[in-house]
Amino acid sequence: MSRKGLIFECIILQREQAGAEGRIESHEKCTYRYLIENHEFKVPTKELSRAEHIPDWENSIAYRDLTGFILAVNESIKGKKIRDEYLISETVQKLSDLIDKLIGWVDEIPPTDQPQRFGNTAFRDFYKKLKDNAEDEIKACLDEKYHKAVPEVAVYLIEGVGNSTRIDYGTGHELSFVAFLCCLFKIGALSEKDAVAVALNIFEKYLKLVRKLQVTYRMEPAGSQGVWSLDDFQFIAFIWGSAQLIGHKRILPKSFVKPEIAEGFSKDYMFLGCIQYINQVKTGPFAEHSNQLWNISAVPHWEKVNSGLN
Repeated sequence: MSRKGLIFECIILQREQAGAEGRIESHEKCTYRYLIENHEFKVPTKELSRAEHIPDWENSIAYRDLTGFILAVNESIKGKKIRDEYLISETVQKLSDLIDKLIGWVDEIPPTDQPQRFGNTAFRDFYKKLKDNAEDEIKACLDEKYHKAVPEVAVYLIEGVGNSTRIDYGTGHELSFVAFLCCLFKIGALSEKDAVAVALNIFEKYLKLVRKLQVTYRMEPAGSQGVWSLDDFQFIAFIWGSAQLIGHKRILPKSFVKPEIAEGFSKDYMFLGCIQYINQVKTGPFAEHSNQLWNISAVPHWEKVNSGLN
């Protein structure tokens, strides 16, 4: 996470911290009303530029809030399928439609003919279109009372699609999009009842978007550690995806390395969707090109996989 905005300066009151349901609601209303009515929102600026800044980040309220958000969503989707029935609020639907719109933009901006194999420069046109339109598109998804926050929130959406200079994408960009979602909870545009849909609808569609970007514009992995990383592009998807599989009676961790399992269940489980994508874009033995995932397949239960990734 390379950016810090004031939107993270108030504390998320999660279910396990706040106690009774009524107490949560009253605190949430108070916190969000303060953010919208009195808070001065600012466009985020880069605060983490050197390794020695990392301890400051790890000790910050922003870090606690963001990791707490990831864990809270993780808890909400345990044992749930992507195609299960769950609440889709009006705001969630509008955000979901926005991701669909961005996917459509990729089709409208085809890759250019160029000699280099990777990093098609047409991605910069897509990125510019998103940057130019992000604030208006987000405002169209939110009630007017939240529009003050949009200049700050929009940066996390824009940076969630990749780097326009290097034409690459990695886990930092994924985390930026998760921060975008966290911000929407912080200001009250989304609420606890939206947690399941945020992961299984909005974030799942986001994965479709960034995969389309990667394939269309031949984006390189950002900061990849090769076979020593879990995946070239995603990490949160494996956390939330493993939560979905907790308690599954048929699909065990040892099962996901079988191509037929990933193909057959990818539409219901985020983790298996990631595996299917890897199988599509990489060649050779799975144990060689995705060694860390191969090692995870030896873990006996999804509970342990999920807790280990968290």
